[in-house]
Amino acid sequence: MSQLTVNGVRVDDTFAEAFGMRATALTITAHNGAWARQAAFTMTGFATSVIGCGCEAGIDRALDPDETPDGRPGIRVLIFAVSTSELQKQLQNRVSQCVLTSPGSACYAALEAEDKLKLGNALRFFGDGWQLSKRLGDKHFWRVPVMDGEFVCDALTGLSKTAVGGGNIIVMGATPETTLAATELAVRAIAAMPDVIMPFPGGIARSGSKVGSKYKGVMASTNDAYCPTLRGSGKSALDSDIASVLEIVIDGLTSPAVAAAMRAGVHAILELGPERGALRIGAGNYGGKLGPHHYHLRDLLP
Repeated sequence: MSQLTVNGVRVDDTFAEAFGMRATALTITAHNGAWARQAAFTMTGFATSVIGCGCEAGIDRALDPDETPDGRPGIRVLIFAVSTSELQKQLQNRVSQCVLTSPGSACYAALEAEDKLKLGNALRFFGDGWQLSKRLGDKHFWRVPVMDGEFVCDALTGLSKTAVGGGNIIVMGATPETTLAATELAVRAIAAMPDVIMPFPGGIARSGSKVGSKYKGVMASTNDAYCPTLRGSGKSALDSDIASVLEIVIDGLTSPAVAAAMRAGVHAILELGPERGALRIGAGNYGGKLGPHHYHLRDLLP
């Protein structure tokens, strides 16, 4: 594979391949920022990959009180799934079990779109007939009685049919410590970008995968080409100086949002340089056969 070199870091002349997804966004508020974040963390738990979790979800950003519908501290979360029906299922289950249950919480639509998903319209039945419908202008809310007061929730939330999942950066270094340092720096840069999430723990996946397996029924398996301990297998994509590999996976509400996030991450890694960070950057693709969104690393360089 041909490579470019920027600030001493080798950059594979390749591309990340991503695919279309369905997505929505919510604003979760509470009496204070800590409880808003707790509800958001709980709701977006076990949501790293649609392969095993049903959806991919994460925190987009924290919101100041003047940015939320009820003037309280809030968190914006994004949820992605492969189909509208699966996204509706995940949305209903996660809000009902993780936000409705959280002290002082409220939940609002945070995405305007022509297409809609049920939010309060699906959760109102928990009120057992005591729920109240409330309209303010063109907004429709449900007020559901709970033991610490009321749970307020938008009736509907927007559905994006043009979301993107699977943007990625593969970070390769000489030691686990320097590789992690470079990847953490990239994660911080990406976290500052709007309308994207990194669904894996802390934004990082050490268990990058390939499609399929030699075992029947297994949809994905370890990406052996990037496993340092399998360098002698004859299929390795790693140079002799690479001893650790980590991956950042990015989902976004739009393709430009994913491209901007990848650019921010790549720039952060390159700026750190090879002495304290990564020796090489790559990206995962399937020859263009998996998805229509291709993000070429050379186009993301400074």
